[in-house]
Amino acid sequence: MYAVIKTGGKQYKVQPGDTLKVEKLEAEEGKTIKISDVLMVVDGDKVTVGTPYVKGTTVSAKVKGHGRGDKINIIKFIRRKHHRKQMGHRQAYTELSIVDIKTK
Repeated sequence: MYAVIKTGGKQYKVQPGDTLKVEKLEAEEGKTIKISDVLMVVDGDKVTVGTPYVKGTTVSAKVKGHGRGDKINIIKFIRRKHHRKQMGHRQAYTELSIVDIKTK
């Protein structure tokens, strides 16, 4: 059984036991959260697609921790104009461990 969930503006295919990094969520480390934005659930041959979400379906996930990703360097350069701008960015994330997928 697996599901497609939406969090942080992105979609993820998850199944129990998976670990994934999503956009930072305001949740304490060690707590269990419920994600109700489930777009699709596949259980064997039975496929349920939501419009836009599957009603009565939640995905339980345990928050393993928070962190920041690798640094990405951004360079803006215009030739022959003496223009060079350099910036960096580190995206914050929350690491989740999928516990269970509950359907109605």
